[in-house]
Amino acid sequence: MDNLEHKKYPIGKFQLTEKISDLDLDHYIKTLKDFPSKLKHLVENWSDDQLDTQYREGGWKVRQLINHLSDSHMNSFIRFKLALTEDNPTIKPYDEAKWAELQDSFNIEIKPALQILKGLHKRWVYEIKCLTNRELKSTFHHPEQNRNITLRESIGFYSWHCDHHFAHIENLRKEKGW
Repeated sequence: MDNLEHKKYPIGKFQLTEKISDLDLDHYIKTLKDFPSKLKHLVENWSDDQLDTQYREGGWKVRQLINHLSDSHMNSFIRFKLALTEDNPTIKPYDEAKWAELQDSFNIEIKPALQILKGLHKRWVYEIKCLTNRELKSTFHHPEQNRNITLRESIGFYSWHCDHHFAHIENLRKEKGW
């Protein structure tokens, strides 16, 4: 993997596994549960200059990345609830790159995004822990991917998403010696 590819995917690309075991699911849930405080701990004392640093050339600034996490995880939580309350609903994709260019992603302090992540993940993990194995098989249809996605798979993806973006920020911190 070349350096740019490593900076884009520091933990590798998401790998869809054919069977997600209960042990895997427990790991994913723990990641989702711990992520908001782990992220806050990493960036809470960063200056505006640090937050306005790109995590890689051609990538978002850390501030945008944190707001992206909030936006993305809100969308995922809504998709999650739709799958639980409807029969394989078709979800609405969104242009995450355009969202990251809006003023609330580009200029605002990160505290609101961190607060959203804290509350959202608490609700999300609570809901996940209440689900039966049958409910974890609930699906939504993703029109851009042209396939159905189970909640179990979605939980795995968002666990990876947490680790993926955390690694972006942590690697930048190490690279800059912050």
